[in-house]
Amino acid sequence: MSNERTPLITSGVCGLAVTAVACGAPSDPTPESNSETPSPGPRKLNTFFGVMVPTVLSMFSIVLFLRTGFVVGHAGLLQGLLMVVVAYTIISLTILSICAISTNGAIQGGGAYYMISRSLGPEFGGSIGLMFFLAKVFACGEYVLGLVEAILDVFGADPESSVSEGVRVLPQGYWYTVLYSSVVLLLCLLVCLVGAHIYSRTAFVILLVVTVSLLSVFISSVAVKPLDFVITRKGSGNVTLRYNASYTGFNATTLRNNLYSAYSLDYSTNSVMSFATVFAVMFTSCTGIMAGANMSGDLKTPSVSIPKGTIVAVLYTFIVYVLLFLLASATCDRTLLIQDYGFLQRINIWPPFVTVGIYCASLSAAMCAMIGASRILHALALDQLFGLPLAPAAVTSSSGNPWVAVLYTWGLAQCVVFAGQLNAVAGLVTVFYLLAYAAVDLACLALEWASAPNFRPTFQLFSWHTCLLGILSCLVMMFVINPVYSSGSIVLLLLLLLFLHYRSPTSSWGYISQALIFHQVRKYLLMLDVRKDHVKFWRPQVLLMVANPRSSCQLILFVNQLKKGGLFVLGHVQLGDLDSLPSDPVQQQYNFWLSLVDKLGVKAFVDLTLSPSVRQGTQHLLRITGLGGMKPNTLILGFYDSCTPEDFFLQDTAFCDASVGRGSEGDYNFGVDLPSLQAHFPPVRHVESPRWLSPEEYVGIVSDAIKMNKNVCLGRYFFQLEGEDKESKVDGSERTIDVWPLNLLQPGSRDYQDVCSLFLLQMACVLNMSSKWRHARMRIFLNVETQSNDQGWVVNEETFRELLRNLRIRASIKIVPWDSVVQHHSQPGGDNSAETTQALSEHFLTAVNCMLMEHSSQAAVRFLYLPRPPAHHSQSQQYLAQLEAVTSGLGPTLLIHGVTPVTYTDL
Repeated sequence: MSNERTPLITSGVCGLAVTAVACGAPSDPTPESNSETPSPGPRKLNTFFGVMVPTVLSMFSIVLFLRTGFVVGHAGLLQGLLMVVVAYTIISLTILSICAISTNGAIQGGGAYYMISRSLGPEFGGSIGLMFFLAKVFACGEYVLGLVEAILDVFGADPESSVSEGVRVLPQGYWYTVLYSSVVLLLCLLVCLVGAHIYSRTAFVILLVVTVSLLSVFISSVAVKPLDFVITRKGSGNVTLRYNASYTGFNATTLRNNLYSAYSLDYSTNSVMSFATVFAVMFTSCTGIMAGANMSGDLKTPSVSIPKGTIVAVLYTFIVYVLLFLLASATCDRTLLIQDYGFLQRINIWPPFVTVGIYCASLSAAMCAMIGASRILHALALDQLFGLPLAPAAVTSSSGNPWVAVLYTWGLAQCVVFAGQLNAVAGLVTVFYLLAYAAVDLACLALEWASAPNFRPTFQLFSWHTCLLGILSCLVMMFVINPVYSSGSIVLLLLLLLFLHYRSPTSSWGYISQALIFHQVRKYLLMLDVRKDHVKFWRPQVLLMVANPRSSCQLILFVNQLKKGGLFVLGHVQLGDLDSLPSDPVQQQYNFWLSLVDKLGVKAFVDLTLSPSVRQGTQHLLRITGLGGMKPNTLILGFYDSCTPEDFFLQDTAFCDASVGRGSEGDYNFGVDLPSLQAHFPPVRHVESPRWLSPEEYVGIVSDAIKMNKNVCLGRYFFQLEGEDKESKVDGSERTIDVWPLNLLQPGSRDYQDVCSLFLLQMACVLNMSSKWRHARMRIFLNVETQSNDQGWVVNEETFRELLRNLRIRASIKIVPWDSVVQHHSQPGGDNSAETTQALSEHFLTAVNCMLMEHSSQAAVRFLYLPRPPAHHSQSQQYLAQLEAVTSGLGPTLLIHGVTPVTYTDL
């Protein structure tokens, strides 16, 4: 975990990297020092002060004293308890996930954001982290509005106030509410600027005050005698409404009347309540379960303190809420509960007890939310996920307090208080928190499903069932509470995901997606049984041997179109002997080849090997490349000729422009920048340069592949092919694919339906189905001897047309008389088997080439029949010379020899 605080490498939008000194660490001019050393700020808080106290205070917040009557009055005791059970079930499932993740390794600052980002990767972690930060900001504003409501309830100058006691000197109204809220926020800001350590000690005193206030509430329920009240409210049209309410003490009739729901008008928002709106307000009491986790950067032992402190705090608050709901429903009539949310002050033996408790609970919850939000923002800034806008938030004081992040939080919370009413903000806060909780459950579920050996949390009371149930319950309750807010928050989450994906940040955190993909791919590879292969589901699975990518990029791009969703592997043989080397040089090359694949935009794997000879290395790759049912069935080689190759790196803008104007782009290619990529691959071969491969060895590779039952393709002149790169808009409408299915070097062979000829047709058809060749015209040329006495070619033509119809191949057929070509063909009297190469005359080879040039000079690509190579290596040069003469000057040409049946006419 030493690299868990590695800053992300930035690029694209907001791509200014800013290195900040984290938590009081000494400055270091090298970025590596920050990436290797986690934030070394002071860690002073234990379980009680660092987790239990802030969690309890956050969960009590405003609901404890100001909204208990609201919930019980509108929802009734039964539905109120149901809400508590549902809410605590949801957060309990999330707590199990928090405990599992937090006990699986060292946790740095950032709490929930740190857990999610290090589990799900930067895109998902960053987006959820920002959402959770916004939830904390809105919660801070909500708590401040609740505190101001309580202050005005006692000190407000409005004569229609429901409380008759107190010094009423504060004017009321919307703008006054905003003013008072701003003053309270400023007080919170001053406390938070001092630091989390001081706040945590102050929070303990606040918890003592709140506890005393709670005790006074429970004592008052038995000490205070029944009371009657008259509550006045402003109605529509400045009409004063009066309500008779009573406190009965413990009374069975009162309890029975308060059992069931009676949703009515909420006097603070003038809207009718429902289960969803009441639950939204009630759930704000459950949004503090991560208050301790958000202090992870200040805890001595976060992996111990977070689970223990959070569980104890949640159990404590659950018991208090259940007892308080029972007390309210058994002692107060519904009118009092609905028309006065601060009723606990009326029925207390000494009302200031409750007043001080409300002030302390709301103020501490607001400060806790502000500190928690600033810690999340600070962690986001350190990871440089959003670049320049959040860069200043990484700055800390000498004691490690992220004071700039606190200022960010204060500024946004100041905007929230313009809502003016607590209940108006509650729904949005709840939705944001539920989304964050679902993300934590998702992170734990992903870790569990990935079955990674290093996921060994010491907390074992969880399973994938609890994680999945937590996710579903959070999502369901989101839409129950407010479908509009829920949809909007998910859209915002997706936009943030796209933004971070566009910026393409990379990190050393590890990606859970990779673990999940590995897990699923392994499972499906085991299910891919080679014994169940069928010809009608055949597709090309290609091993393309590449000597130097500088001269082979166009062929790589073409084969990427030819693969038709099949396996595509770039193979390369490094010449050498491992016995004479200190280490394997191949392992260090993979990143360069994978970066090449990224640059070209092809969907290919890379397989490299070390071997004394290219032929032996190719044999290795043909045997071991792939896994299970995904193994190459086709070998593609560049053509062996004396042409001077062109350097594709000097032509493609992806390999040129970036070095001028986008130098940082290569930084996110996993350590391989563009200059390194260009320097790794040697310059193209010159005419005088020695060849790594002899003609005999090259033909031997072709022969080996056929013996191993692999189809073979030889590509020539593909450096002339244009429009194959990923930015090209070519759709093939201007292109032509020409297929010559006859073995042109053996005129006596007239079988157009042998395995090799059908393989040619299939490969041409596959190319015609790819994106850049979809609208290309395909032409098939049939060579016939029209002057011979045998007129069987007419029948053969009709048979071939019927074959194309059966194979559903759309192509035009061109009849090419080649009597003038065949007359140059020699007929030696020796062995005329396919295992030997006939000594063909130069006139014949030239005539074949002229025929091809006459009919296919304008084609974009040509498919030709590749004769079987000779059995004796002494004929290799003659074999290559014949192929070179036939294809000379043609343009992009693919010579194909197929050995496996690939066509099927039945369903």
